Amino acid sequence: MAVRTIGVAVNGVTGRMGYRQHLVRSLLPLREEGVRLPDGTVIKVEPVLVGRNADKLKEIAERHDLARWTTDLDAALADPSVEIYFDSQVTSRHVESITKAIEAGKHIYTEKPVSETVEEALQLAALADAKGVKHGVVADKLYLPGIRKLKRLIDGGFFGRILSVRGEFGYWVFEGDWQPAQRPSWNYRAEDGGGIVSDMFCHWSYLLHNLFGRVEAVTAKAVTHIPTRWDEQDTAYAATADDAAYGIFEIENGVIAQINSSWCVRVRRDELVEFQVDGTEGSAVAGLRECFVQPRAVTPKPVWNPDLPVTHPFRDQWQQVPDNEDFDNGFKVQWAEFLRHVYQGTPFPHDFRAGARGVALAAAGLQSSSEGRRVEIADV
Repeated sequence: MAVRTIGVAVNGVTGRMGYRQHLVRSLLPLREEGVRLPDGTVIKVEPVLVGRNADKLKEIAERHDLARWTTDLDAALADPSVEIYFDSQVTSRHVESITKAIEAGKHIYTEKPVSETVEEALQLAALADAKGVKHGVVADKLYLPGIRKLKRLIDGGFFGRILSVRGEFGYWVFEGDWQPAQRPSWNYRAEDGGGIVSDMFCHWSYLLHNLFGRVEAVTAKAVTHIPTRWDEQDTAYAATADDAAYGIFEIENGVIAQINSSWCVRVRRDELVEFQVDGTEGSAVAGLRECFVQPRAVTPKPVWNPDLPVTHPFRDQWQQVPDNEDFDNGFKVQWAEFLRHVYQGTPFPHDFRAGARGVALAAAGLQSSSEGRRVEIADV
């Protein structure tokens, strides 16, 4: 068995997503386990931590027994042992850093949104293709156990003709004054690339596209419910970015999706994100991990009568979908897929052009909200 160890420059590792999901739950396990290719070669990764805060980088490196860290991105990209560049910085820094990595001949994997504009995303795709480097964008929601069960139902024809999708995402993010906020303050400043539309509509783009079809139009309302928040230094600041969005997405083949996204909602559902899919032959509700179904043949016959109490709880009339497989961390699974794409040439649909679709949907959502109208979306 041949083992090939490659360097992965991880830029933004001091942030929440870069550290928890990508370093701890993905790259460190793949450092130990590796990814086996058909010829028997095992690809193992060696993270090179990159960021702006030397003290934080050093502490993370020592905590996880990692030898290499730097505040000099150019030096990391000049290292021939580094073959992949990963970016989980704030969105406004993506284009400059990714461009440097492409020009250095590194394969690129990045958190979404890939850029702030569609034009920038397409330019990065063209630049990467011209340089001959592979490129990918994180599409983690597709790898959630609940969504994978939902995909299994779709592929098996469970729904018949799909009619509609209803999604609820969000939770209460504390303002930061009397309880610390669970998300970084830049998420709530438009000038720093924050906003729930820019963040979550990119997720809804690849999720809707891969499960149901291309989004052709959107009608959305983006709002800032909480005007003042407190940052990491306990200083009050004006929240200039939207913290909730209410969208209607028109999908090819006539499917209609309604998705509420909010950091100003208290959860009274089973999971932090849930999608209900209704079709002519059955319905399903999928969350992060679980999925429940109600086939047409066992659908009850509710009758509207507000004068009588409900005698049969509606939730009890649904059947749980079994796992039928072991589910690994979704971020780790997609990392393994990207590594196989780079070193084996297997298909990887979540490239910069797919990322550009997400940016386009977010831009259309913001345009719809500001202009108060339905906005059609050109294919990119």
